[in-house]
Amino acid sequence: MSDPVVVLDDLRDESEELDVLVAALTEEQWGTPTPAPHWTIAHQIAHLAWTDRAALLAATDAAGFAAETEKALAAPDRFVDEGAEEGAELPPAELLARWRTGRERLQEALRAVPPGGRFPWYGPPMSAPAMATARLMETWAHGRDVADALGIVRPPTARLRHVAWIGHRARDYAFLVRGLPAPTEPFRVELAAPDGSSWAYGPEDAAQRVTGPALDFCLLVTQRVHRDDTALVATGEDAEQWLTIAQAFAGPAGSGRAPEGARE
Repeated sequence: MSDPVVVLDDLRDESEELDVLVAALTEEQWGTPTPAPHWTIAHQIAHLAWTDRAALLAATDAAGFAAETEKALAAPDRFVDEGAEEGAELPPAELLARWRTGRERLQEALRAVPPGGRFPWYGPPMSAPAMATARLMETWAHGRDVADALGIVRPPTARLRHVAWIGHRARDYAFLVRGLPAPTEPFRVELAAPDGSSWAYGPEDAAQRVTGPALDFCLLVTQRVHRDDTALVATGEDAEQWLTIAQAFAGPAGSGRAPEGARE
């Protein structure tokens, strides 16, 4: 995604759609459990606010972000949860205001990054378009958890193309973060978009292939669904292995979701 204006506009739209879901919730509803173990709706929004703050720090204060990274390395298994838990303890109105302010400040900072500018992150360094894409991916994924907790079905939109793109681009990271060698062959990913069109990534003649619905692919790479509960088709051993470990987000390897039949 090379155009920062397009992806930043889409990030704002994705955030505002989620904002509508939570703005009218009662204090009791903010405590509703979500599909993420031990996380309520408040935890989901607190995590988005926390990550927006980290992204803003990375884009504006490299030294300050380096200090935050040291904390993350000291407790990699608890760092994210602690940020969500701290925010979830706030009164809902204060948490909502914090998320709104933080995401708007991040919008302003990313729009001000010069073309070609890059800044540090928990994975590889980020450009402004890449960071906006990552924030959209997380906003959509956590928004999915919130919608599921409320029993609301959110129709997929064209904004999923950003999630699909980063999911494809993060292929090698999913292997490396698990200590596995990244595949040497290119992959072809062909996805059926929500509007009936097709999104494709990678060379057309690649032997390793993934095909199927874009929504299923996006749910898989954000680890919101188990591989067995998708209509995705993998051709080639490397492609099949990728679908069992796919991860679009930075940080430690995610544990993913259990198959539907195995959930409590």
